[in-house]
Amino acid sequence: MSDSAQDASVLGKRERVEEEQNGTLAEDGPFQVAAVEEDESDDDVGPMPMPASANGITTKKKRKVLPHEKLYLDHLPNADQYYKSFMHRDALNFCVMTKTDFLVTTSVDGHLKLWKKQDAGIEFVKHFRAHASSVVGVSASADGQLFASISDDGSAKVFDVTMINMLKLGFTPHACCWVHRRGQAQGLLAISEQSTGVIRIYDGRGDDKPLFVVDKLHRSPVHLMAYSDRYDTVISADENGFVEFWRPTEPFELPKNVPGMWSYKSATDLYEFKKAKSIPTCITLSPDSTSFVTFSLPDRQIRIFSFLSGKLTRKYDESLTAIQEMQQAGTAVYKVDDMEFGRRLAVERELEIPGPDGRIPAMWSNAIWDESGAFVLYPTLLGIKVVNTVTNRVVRLMGKDEAVRWMNLTVYQGAPAKKGLTTLAMAASANPILLNKASRDPTLFCTGYKRQRFYLFTRSEPEDSKLNDRDVFNEKPTREEQSIATATMVGKGGPSPLANSAAIHTSMGDIHLRLFSKEAPRTVENFVGHARSGYFEGVIFHRVIPKFMIQTGDPLGDGTGGTSIWGREFEDEFSDDLRHDRPYTVSMANAGPNTNGSQFFITTTATPWLDKKHTVFGRVVGGLEVVHAIENVKTNKMDKPFEDIKIINVDVD
Repeated sequence: MSDSAQDASVLGKRERVEEEQNGTLAEDGPFQVAAVEEDESDDDVGPMPMPASANGITTKKKRKVLPHEKLYLDHLPNADQYYKSFMHRDALNFCVMTKTDFLVTTSVDGHLKLWKKQDAGIEFVKHFRAHASSVVGVSASADGQLFASISDDGSAKVFDVTMINMLKLGFTPHACCWVHRRGQAQGLLAISEQSTGVIRIYDGRGDDKPLFVVDKLHRSPVHLMAYSDRYDTVISADENGFVEFWRPTEPFELPKNVPGMWSYKSATDLYEFKKAKSIPTCITLSPDSTSFVTFSLPDRQIRIFSFLSGKLTRKYDESLTAIQEMQQAGTAVYKVDDMEFGRRLAVERELEIPGPDGRIPAMWSNAIWDESGAFVLYPTLLGIKVVNTVTNRVVRLMGKDEAVRWMNLTVYQGAPAKKGLTTLAMAASANPILLNKASRDPTLFCTGYKRQRFYLFTRSEPEDSKLNDRDVFNEKPTREEQSIATATMVGKGGPSPLANSAAIHTSMGDIHLRLFSKEAPRTVENFVGHARSGYFEGVIFHRVIPKFMIQTGDPLGDGTGGTSIWGREFEDEFSDDLRHDRPYTVSMANAGPNTNGSQFFITTTATPWLDKKHTVFGRVVGGLEVVHAIENVKTNKMDKPFEDIKIINVDVD
């Protein structure tokens, strides 16, 4: 690869500590070993025993071990690929699994869907047009009986399988959280205001009048709240980086009758976000409320705090700088192809750019616990990491080869199918009588960036023959999707779906291509279908790297969009006769094996490292000067031209 190509996708290099080389996660830095200062004179101390190291004997530090780790992992999904996906009409932002085995999914268009977990898979229950605008916050009660959603439209909706209440708030809400204990008759719903630090507490089944107003805790808008049923305590965080603990009863102060609870915030690490000039995107309590985990922006750190002491116990660096350095040094938990790494890096940067609604997409990201409280799961550039917090090791990486940037997670780990108490010792034993005692179907549910689907990871991989059937079309196609499908249909007696040449008319001139319809028939058919339907009209060259390539074909213009004429990804077509052995090669961009859509690129130099990774389907035979003119335009740090270079249309013959 040329130097410029490498620089575009991989930056930096640093030495990694021994733990990372062994597959562990580094925290703030390597452990510090205290040194004992030697006295210049030994006259005052007398004879001393010879240290063990002097005889060549070293004491090996024992590695931390999590008892019954295999059992815990057996109760978590382990598939590399998602098993199924289901649709909403717009991009999803939240998915929540309740204690009553209901899955609730919401989308940015204000829709909410209820699903029920079955012995295997899920079953659709109900669909609500809950809000007139985007859902901005959701919460499930500690007992799983109530669910609430809030929206920019100034309303809060309360559900138990049916919608049972609607609150007109009179202000724009920012976050919500159920703050009542299990079994409590009155459901208390805390809702914060978007423009101030005020939190109001409502009766979830009552009217629009708040029961309490909490206005002395925060000075900035509160965007996160989490409730501990065990300690009857709320943890709230505001947009200025401050975190507060308070009891949801007057006088709304730190609980004083909890043994071991911190008394002074100065003795905790709760100022960590303020110091780092970051804000958390989630606060997730462990099942027993002994700890809580956060992910924060813009520093991209996973932090684990002790609930009682407020001390930071774990910290994992997921910053782009660290990821780039590990990719360069080869110490990452999973090595991604350089071109694919560059694409993923561009998506990561886009996650922190406010969307049309002013919201930062990365704020939907979260981190969650498993049922044991020993593992943390969270989405990253590389996939969904499962981290053992006792041993500090990444024990699983799910969805690493999928073309989706995972965002919001929730997990179902199942319950025993038969009644009866099973102790940890019984579960860990090899007694065959107990093997069928419990039937589990652990499932991880997750949303994807700009995806109108949510995805299910289980302990089963999708069969190769059913890879194209795992995306369930439970919604009608949009008008745009119908028009694309209609435009690409070729009836009997119509033109051939293939072509041997094409002319790309751009705002900087024409580029003439020879197409290899014999060696790559499906790829050429896809390109020709898009060309005839006008799919490429107005599409920009969104990625330009000198002495490497120019890339286009994404209607979104950011490298994350585009689909095939069949509405799904299609397979690679490799040929020994077609290689990236010369400039002006036309090839498909992808997100891994068999993930072709509509994006393609034209190389400006030989790129042999792309062979057998990207499908070659054409060569430039005319307009070479146009290719170089596009190659040499000025670009920003994300390799996007400052001035748009557009495809006017594409003629095929």
